[in-house]
Amino acid sequence: MANERFVYIILAIFIPPLPVFLKYGCKEKFWLCLLLTLFFFLPGMIYAIYVLTK
Repeated sequence: MANERFVYIILAIFIPPLPVFLKYGCKEKFWLCLLLTLFFFLPGMIYAIYVLTK
């Protein structure tokens, strides 16, 4: 469980929408993360880490 979370966070730093998609599928969290990443990379990364750690 801890290793999976670590891998998700590392992925969220480089490709933010990918770990959100892997964990939640094509739900609103993924689409919001994708939208934030497309506009500005940093907000998408912060949102992805927030979603994956809460």
